[in-house]
Amino acid sequence: MNSLIAFFLSFLTFLGTITATFVKPESPEDTGDFTPVLRFVISSDSHVMTMGDTQTTRLQKMIRFGYDVAENDEEYNRLDAVLMAGDLTDDGTKLGFASYKAAADAVLTGDTQFLSVVAKSHDSGTMDVNALDYFTQVTGQETDFHRVINGFHFIGLSRSETAGEHYSQYQKDWLKEQLDAAVADDPFKPIFVIHHEHVSNTVYGSSDFEGWGMPDFKDILERYPQVVDFSGHSHYPINDARSIWQGGFTALGTGGLYYVELTVDDERTVHPQGHKKVASFWVVEVDANNRIRLRAVDLGAEEYLVEYMLNTPFDRSYSRAAQMLRARKPEFKEGTTLEFKGNKVTFAAAESKDGMPIFMYRAYAVDAEGNRTPVGKTLPEYYNYDVPDTVTIKLENLPDGDYTLEVVAENCFGMQSSPLTAE
Repeated sequence: MNSLIAFFLSFLTFLGTITATFVKPESPEDTGDFTPVLRFVISSDSHVMTMGDTQTTRLQKMIRFGYDVAENDEEYNRLDAVLMAGDLTDDGTKLGFASYKAAADAVLTGDTQFLSVVAKSHDSGTMDVNALDYFTQVTGQETDFHRVINGFHFIGLSRSETAGEHYSQYQKDWLKEQLDAAVADDPFKPIFVIHHEHVSNTVYGSSDFEGWGMPDFKDILERYPQVVDFSGHSHYPINDARSIWQGGFTALGTGGLYYVELTVDDERTVHPQGHKKVASFWVVEVDANNRIRLRAVDLGAEEYLVEYMLNTPFDRSYSRAAQMLRARKPEFKEGTTLEFKGNKVTFAAAESKDGMPIFMYRAYAVDAEGNRTPVGKTLPEYYNYDVPDTVTIKLENLPDGDYTLEVVAENCFGMQSSPLTAE
């Protein structure tokens, strides 16, 4: 029977992938009323140091935002859970963990569950193996958990107790046991899995080059297509189209409450100007038909950055193939011109034609033979809600002689707009 269920679910996943290739995902407005029966907020990397610091303030602001969403929903006015996917503290100190717990307790109300996992990163700090025991002592929470909230299963895994490994074989076996139990309860509901490091080669930041992923869970999770997996560690932009990944399961990067980081071309751990001001998280809701609404929030602006709608947990509307099929080149408005001042060029921002943010602007010097030499690039702060209307690129290593300057807008998949040009 279990093998028959597994085959059926795998077949549903296959159908979802094929359908997603041809059908643009619908918004909640398109699919009729969406009434949640479950709501939670989730982020990671709060890096708390002491009560009253910026990090505790952001944690509290995220929780309050979740309550605001609930209070403004006439149909479902509950915030069922707050989840954090590791690096709760900045250095794993007693003060950090105590401040983290106190900050959350100060704003949590009712029966909202507060669930966290401990990372083998900043949470370890100088305490290392003792971090797990201390977290349990301070918070009263288990470090690996399986909770059922409103009939939906949440499985969280903290770092291993053993030095030199992220997750033990015992934890991996335990994860599979818990997933089997969740499927046996209801094979059609989403199962939410939370851990710190991304699963390797899934979401933005998890590639072998970027280095913020780990392979430990991939072979397990791929057997459970209803899994929705949340992870942090990288701090990569939550609204980047690459921060949602779908294959054998669905994976999402949580962004983070402390700062933003990126990979740009062949440079990893890029920290753009103002990166420590960036904080983001997900508001996740599920309705009685197991539709999942995922909304990414810019915490500073308290505005939504992007929204994804999965019509079932097996929906693969955001697989990379489906995203690439929907992707369109950005476009500059007709009449947009380049303005020069010293070694800088300024112009009006381009427009996205597919709902995905514009990732990059690049400048090239083009000679008479059509050879393009890169002479500058800039990020448009796409990870914020308020993206500037104008863009400036600093030009460097300009060639001698006559050439044409081209400026293009580029999406996160490398698709470039038609160029703005100047002789």
